Amino acid sequence: MKKIILMAVIVTAGLSELKAQTEFKIITVIESIVPGGLGRSRIIENGTEIDYNQFTTERTDGKKSSQGKIKRGDAKVDKFSETKILNFYSMAGINFQNVASNDALATSMLNDLSKQGWELMTIAAGVESDAGKGDGNGLFITRYIFKK
Repeated sequence: MKKIILMAVIVTAGLSELKAQTEFKIITVIESIVPGGLGRSRIIENGTEIDYNQFTTERTDGKKSSQGKIKRGDAKVDKFSETKILNFYSMAGINFQNVASNDALATSMLNDLSKQGWELMTIAAGVESDAGKGDGNGLFITRYIFKK
């Protein structure tokens, strides 16, 4: 009987240790601010696990680096999902219907991930805006970082 109780304690401790490990996920939303609907706006989710250690080197004297031996193309993943969303601008300027539509799509994504057990941990956002006459380029990027 003592062996059974001991085994149950060990199994329970092992399961709680497995549960204690945290998993992370990043979803990126890129919303174009290129006028006329010419931009490409998407929700991007990585579908491939990759080990960052394969692309990490160390400098010993602050100058010599082995980064030249690492090919950028090797870091690219082939499997990811993309959800088409709308651009912020139309020919007439900012399109508020597009903004509301993108909010609805992002809300749908957030609700779905919550149902899957993902907890929104933090959000990071940035913008590269139109620099004035002749630029016509820009994007708004939001990274949603989840854990479970």
